[in-house]
Amino acid sequence: MVEAVVSIGLAVDEKMIIRKNRIQPTQLIGKEKRICIITGLHGDELEGQYVCYELIKKISENIEFLNGIVDIYPTLNPLGIDSVHRGMPTFDLDMNRIFPGSENGAMAEHVAAKIIEDIDGADMCIDLHSSNIFLREIPQVRVSEHIAEKLVPYAKLLNIDFVWVHPVATVLESTLTYNLNSRNIPTLLVEMGVGMRITKEYGDQLVTGIFNLMKEMNMWKGQVLPVKDAIVSTEKEVETINSKSSGIFMSTLNHLAEIRKGDTIGEILNPLTGDIEEKVISPCDGMLFTLREYPVVYEGSLIARVLGGVK
Repeated sequence: MVEAVVSIGLAVDEKMIIRKNRIQPTQLIGKEKRICIITGLHGDELEGQYVCYELIKKISENIEFLNGIVDIYPTLNPLGIDSVHRGMPTFDLDMNRIFPGSENGAMAEHVAAKIIEDIDGADMCIDLHSSNIFLREIPQVRVSEHIAEKLVPYAKLLNIDFVWVHPVATVLESTLTYNLNSRNIPTLLVEMGVGMRITKEYGDQLVTGIFNLMKEMNMWKGQVLPVKDAIVSTEKEVETINSKSSGIFMSTLNHLAEIRKGDTIGEILNPLTGDIEEKVISPCDGMLFTLREYPVVYEGSLIARVLGGVK
């Protein structure tokens, strides 16, 4: 059942409408748990579009196994997606920096407040993001350390490759995930893939995990597939690699590769002189979980992240 979450009038008799699709059992008893799948806050993050499609398709085809309410919000920033713009166009605004918003505020603040109001009371929420156009990320959940004890057990059910526990200081209080967790709605921030692209295998991987999570919550009575044993890491175990030169980055390793200290991750090439400006070297043993996707780099550009200590 498709419903409007918020509708705002625009210029030239147009409207911005944010919609959700509510899927529920054919018979309700009034005690059903509710899970929300939200994505599309950034207009250049499209990985969640395929996940929403697959979830709706698989649940609808097996509705007899559904034992809870699933709310799917595929496009929280429809103007951004329509215009291939990361933020909310015209306002030059990052929607994920205005929560909890204000119902009586400006347009973007009103929209943020209505989104929070609609999700409020859910038993679980998954806030799905992609990386930007420059980097590719393996499927991961990012969790603030102050709520890690509560959220990591849920995150490990999602069939992702690893859980990144990071310091509270790096958390932005104006994000949707932060505000939902502050309202005691367990919310998992998933990041995967690359901006402006859809990686089908990542989407299929996460869909399997969402059904597994729903099964654990007694919201799904059907069979589920086995899930990965996620690695749980802390900020201290992550090594960030930045370029020391400008040029064209060409990777020599695959994403998710296990690497050794001193291994070459890639080379930065000078297309004018034909020289190799830099060999990008791993500073530690570990797993390559972030890798440069966009080849043009400048001094200081992020090239890769390595999860140290993985063998």
